[in-house]
Amino acid sequence: MSSGAWIGVAVAAVAAAYALGSRRLSSTPLSSAIVFVGSGVVLGPAVLDLFDLGDDPAQITGLLEFTLTLVLFTDAMTIRGRDLSTGGFLPGRLLGVGLLLSIGLGWLLAWPLLPGLTVWELALVGAVLAPTDAALGKTAISDVRVPALVRHGLNVESGLNDGMVLPFFVLFMAAIPGTHYAEEGATGVFWRALLLSTALGLLVGGLGGRLLQWCRARGWVEGEWRQAYPVAVAVLSYQLAVVTDGSGFIAAWAAGFAFGFALRRHRAGVEKEPDRTADLAENLGGLLASLSLLVFGAVLLGPALEHLSWRIVLYAVLSLTVVRMVPVAVSLVGSGLRPPTVAYLGWFGPRGLASVVLGLLVVEEQVHGMELVGRVVAVTVGLSVLLHGVSAVALVGRYGRWYADAAATEPDLREGVPAPTGRGRREPGSPDEPGR
Repeated sequence: MSSGAWIGVAVAAVAAAYALGSRRLSSTPLSSAIVFVGSGVVLGPAVLDLFDLGDDPAQITGLLEFTLTLVLFTDAMTIRGRDLSTGGFLPGRLLGVGLLLSIGLGWLLAWPLLPGLTVWELALVGAVLAPTDAALGKTAISDVRVPALVRHGLNVESGLNDGMVLPFFVLFMAAIPGTHYAEEGATGVFWRALLLSTALGLLVGGLGGRLLQWCRARGWVEGEWRQAYPVAVAVLSYQLAVVTDGSGFIAAWAAGFAFGFALRRHRAGVEKEPDRTADLAENLGGLLASLSLLVFGAVLLGPALEHLSWRIVLYAVLSLTVVRMVPVAVSLVGSGLRPPTVAYLGWFGPRGLASVVLGLLVVEEQVHGMELVGRVVAVTVGLSVLLHGVSAVALVGRYGRWYADAAATEPDLREGVPAPTGRGRREPGSPDEPGR
């Protein structure tokens, strides 16, 4: 039997085994991310050596890029304006202040700890590790003991910061000699990757959403094809940006915003039952994200563990604590939120899929210094998977008890402000809907 067949057997076995015990494991510190990343390390060159990045890098990269495209599209698709305005002050602060400070602080702390990297490679480390992934902290944002405002804030932040960090990633890559972004120069990257890709995404997403509603109003669309349609729109926006030498991820993110806006705005003549249009894309993205974590464990984390140094480990620890928690605390000054809430929001900023994919793209450039950047990203994400997964159940219970006691004595507690209502972005693991 070929090695490729054994890879398929192993991956399918891991997925099937987790599926059978998923409900039982959901209330334990053994998160799905820990299971899949750990399985990847075992299957990779660090242990069983079933596959690595050299086997077929195009297929591995294609899987991760397709997964991130779906996640970016569906995350943006379900964000509404009120998520950042009325009652949504929390994600606005986390994204408008916290994200920028995280990139800057990550850049600054990398300077003394990662010698040998250029100033723009150091900046790249800060940008790649800035976005958070709600799926890795599912318990922290789905448990009803946590105030709705806090759950909503973490969820919306995670849905938007991966897309918001993309312009920084592209510009920093363009500033590093030898990368394919640098070949076009900063001006070319600005016009193609940022402006043109955004415009293409908005056009494809907006037109695609209006066409879907127009056809639905006339009864032309079957239910299963309606759910397949967003996947096609996401891929179309990505590919159009790629063929025009732009950024497919930025295009997919912009397309998701426009598509979701068009669905909500043009509802005349469309049935009013709960809209399940995004279900297939969200569920498929969730499944592929788990498999992508397995691939990450095999091709990035496993090899990185063989080249650990105290500098890499220290930076990973600082990235998950200082680089995340200090900007969150600064962004929430004057918000009225209590210290336990600020600490909770600061800790639950797990690194996940966006950092994995961007880290792999960095390693693929094969430019001096990029291998070290990839190792730092791999170790940081791996440590995040472990620490955030193990701590989630205990800290959710502790914070939930604090909130219940505080709310009982202080009815005007800021944490009790209602979160924006409506479907919005789906919370992973929510009881009424399958999570991402």
